[in-house]
Amino acid sequence: MGVSATSAAGTGGPGQTSAPEGLLRALSWRDLVVYGLLFIGVTAPMGTFGVLDARSGGAIALVFLVATVAMSFTAWSYARMSLAVPRAGSVYAYASAGLGPRPGFMAGWMITLDYLFIPALASLFAGLACHALVPAVPVWVFTLAAVVLITGLNLRGVRLAARVGLVMLAVELVVLAAFVVLAVVFLVQHGPARGWLSPLTGVGGLDLAGVVGAASVAVLAFLGFDAIATFAEETTGSSRDVGRALQFCLVLAGVLFVVQTYLGALLSPVSPAELAADPEGQGTAFYTMLDASIGTWFGSVVTVVRAVGPVFSALVAQAAVSRLLFAMGREHALPSGLAHLGRTGHTPRNAILLSAAVTLVMATLAATRPDGLDVLSSMVTVGALTAFLFLHASVIGYARRRGTRGARYVVIPVVGALIIVAVLVEASRLALAIAAVWFVVGLVVMVTRPGAARALGGAGEAPSPGT
Repeated sequence: MGVSATSAAGTGGPGQTSAPEGLLRALSWRDLVVYGLLFIGVTAPMGTFGVLDARSGGAIALVFLVATVAMSFTAWSYARMSLAVPRAGSVYAYASAGLGPRPGFMAGWMITLDYLFIPALASLFAGLACHALVPAVPVWVFTLAAVVLITGLNLRGVRLAARVGLVMLAVELVVLAAFVVLAVVFLVQHGPARGWLSPLTGVGGLDLAGVVGAASVAVLAFLGFDAIATFAEETTGSSRDVGRALQFCLVLAGVLFVVQTYLGALLSPVSPAELAADPEGQGTAFYTMLDASIGTWFGSVVTVVRAVGPVFSALVAQAAVSRLLFAMGREHALPSGLAHLGRTGHTPRNAILLSAAVTLVMATLAATRPDGLDVLSSMVTVGALTAFLFLHASVIGYARRRGTRGARYVVIPVVGALIIVAVLVEASRLALAIAAVWFVVGLVVMVTRPGAARALGGAGEAPSPGT
């Protein structure tokens, strides 16, 4: 049994109320930040450490500093539009309000390529990582367990999922803090393997082209912070909380990324030149550094945490895509059944179940291919970046529609869009091809489905993106 999106108004218990469409307002500002950090993954740079260290000539901390600044333009646009259009649906709602229903549909369609397939990617990654730790259990068993776990939590309610996620985030932060402490102790006792400023200036001089090229890859580590915007109708505070959480999450993640890569570079026994000559060793460079400085035991701890962490990234991704599908279903851009709410937790039940089904199918298919992880990774990144272009354009369009004056409503979105274009240019040909096919499919759906281009009802409650 369930309830429709328009008939689920009511209260959800202490501290919880329902939005007019039935989504429970149960998330605090802290919960939004937790969701954002879980989706990003506070240890994300560990996996790409070797690649970026080699590409930047050792200036990997500078790479993440540049990437943080670059993504701040996108965070600003999200903050402006989340205040102006405080609705579930994120970039779908923003583009509909700022550019019109057809661009809005395409923006929502492209971001689904990110949100819909990230749970599959994260679940498969967790399955592979757990299988490596316990080889006797097949990959598909761990993958299935991950999908069942995240689906059950999301069906039970956004508040429960946030509480469980907070525990996992606390574990990740404790492990990261332990690394910082152990790294500092080692540096005090033995000194750095490289110059103290080399993580910011490079080994043997700054390679600006290499830093910019590496930063275009590093920005992908921040993908997911934007998922916060999909919970706009479930916050207990003001509509400003979404924008504040987005920007705080980006800055905090950036600080954590810079700190861990700075220390990792100082401890690394392998030079950037050696890493560049050994592509196979780039993927395990961070663990090589841990083994050489802190000890193999800590590397095992980090491995376990990074094996479980993707499950919670998948949790947030599934929750985010269900809100996007809910919003598009509510406006009849997609089948209206996706706006159906379950009685338990007033969550978008049908949208969650659809996401779970896609996750199972995609993760299973990917598991049978040797390049499964690469294919899934390609499917998600370009979709998100394309949606960011719609986001920046919506800021300009919405400001013009509302008669809002100010150079910042043009300059910041344009700079943000140019940064995204630069990142897209660096994307793999496979990623671009998959995104192009998805875009064409979206055009066909928009043309053949009458409700796909319907104007977003009630969009733009706030008078301007800057108020």
